[in-house]
Order: sequence, then structure tokens, then C-alpha cells
Amino acid sequence: MNGTMNRVKTRAAAYGFVTPAVITLALLLLYPFCYGIYISFFKTNLVNKWNFIGLKNYAKVLTEADFYSSMKITLIFTVGVVLGHFIFGFLFAVMLNRDIKGRTIFRAVLLLPWLFPEVVIANLWRWIFNPTMGFLNSTLVSVGILKEPMSWLGSPKLALAVLIFICIWKGYPLVMIQLLAGLQTVPGDIIEAARIDGAGNWKTFWYVTVPSMKSTLSVTLILDVVWWFKHVTMIWLLTQGGPNGATNTIGVNIYKRAFEFFDFGPSSALAVVVFLICIVISILQRRLLKDE
Repeated sequence: MNGTMNRVKTRAAAYGFVTPAVITLALLLLYPFCYGIYISFFKTNLVNKWNFIGLKNYAKVLTEADFYSSMKITLIFTVGVVLGHFIFGFLFAVMLNRDIKGRTIFRAVLLLPWLFPEVVIANLWRWIFNPTMGFLNSTLVSVGILKEPMSWLGSPKLALAVLIFICIWKGYPLVMIQLLAGLQTVPGDIIEAARIDGAGNWKTFWYVTVPSMKSTLSVTLILDVVWWFKHVTMIWLLTQGGPNGATNTIGVNIYKRAFEFFDFGPSSALAVVVFLICIVISILQRRLLKDE
């Protein structure tokens, strides 16, 4: 009897500790999410009368050409950024995993882009790419590579590529740290066994190291894809979806609808669609990596 009472008291205490965190998460995450879904069924600017219109907002956003244009730009942006993150993240993670001189200093330097706030990063790169006073144009013109300054972020042909480059630079450190953690969990004995069997560095890395990091790669890939698929901040700070819609990703599209045009119904519907797409992406990636 005493044992049962002790277990009940222990569980009650545990629930008491967990409850405040659960309530906080519900207020900060669950309530806004449910409220967003609720708004998506109405025609409203949050001030005038709310008119219930059912699924019309969803039909509207899914049949607009703007949705598919934004989705195409978003896919190009996401694939480019995530690919860059994994290339540079793996490269630097492998380098830091070796016993090299000054490894701690290299790690600190390579982490710097992630540590700076996005506003600082955006202002830094806007100055570098400034068409009149920018460091890049001044350097390229002075050495004769360019005859006249270029508008890097103001050109519809260049803006998306430049934006992808900046976001790769901003985000690779997080991927690098996650992959480095994965590399350090790979047992050294299986690597030594592969080398004894005659496998070179590349074969050891591809056939031994990478498969041993499968769970790390899976989680990192899903998090990175979902994060940059819905990303808004850097894009808004650098181009605001321009020029001429060249960087108008799905996240920027949602933001503009809500806070520039106060069209909250379609904006919320589009946000729900993006949420569902992110869920589908996560499930597909998990299954594909699991099958492999």
C-alpha cells in the first residue's frame, strides 16, 4: 500500500513539474496554430466583419498562378541552399574531425556566420553587394574583371542565386556541427578494419562512414529542408521577394498577403498548405532514407 502511494506521489510530482511547460507550449504554439487554421475558413482583415466561406480560401490560393510561381522559386531556393549546406558542412566537418593544429580556432571561425543575427548578416551582405558603394563591385572593377558595377540583388537573373549563396554562408555552420557530431560517433575500429581490407579514403568514407551516420544525416536533412522551405527572414531583409518577384518564395508570399495586403484568410490557408507540405516532405525523406 505504501509503495503504491509513493508511486502516485512521484507521478503527481512529475506531472506537476511538466504541466507548466506543457501549458506554455500550448499557449505559444498550439493556440496560434489552431487560430491560423480557424482564420483560413473566413474572409477577413481581422477588423471588419468575419464572413465564413469554408474552403474557398484554399481553392483560391491553390488555383492562382502566383502559388505555383512561388512554389517553383521556393523549391529552387531550398534545393540550392540545402545542397550547399551539406557540401560545405561535410567538408568542414571532416576537416574538424581530424587532429589538426588550431582545430579549436578553426571551429570558432567557421561557426561565426551562424552566431551573428540575421539582421546583421543581411546588412553586411547588402553592403558587400551594393551596386554603387559595395566592396565586391569596387574590387572587381578595380582589378578589371568588371567594366562597370553590377546590381547583384537588383537583377532578376542574379538575385535568387546571390540569395542562395548568402543563405548557404549563413546556415552551413549548424549542419557542420551536426555532421561533426555524427562523425565522432562512428566507431574507429570499423574504419580501421576497412583500411586493413584495402579500402582507400574515399571508399572508407562513402561505404563505411556515411552509412554509419544514417540517423544523423536523416535528422539533419529533414530539419534543414523544412527550415529553409518556409524561411522568410533573410529573403525579406535582402530582397523582399523582388526584383520583379524573382525571390518571391512561398514564405514571402504568405507574409505579403497577411501584412501588406491584410488578406488574412488566403494567407492563413496558404500557411496551412505549407505546413502540410513540410509534413509530407519529412515523411517522404524518412521513408526514403529508411529504405536505403
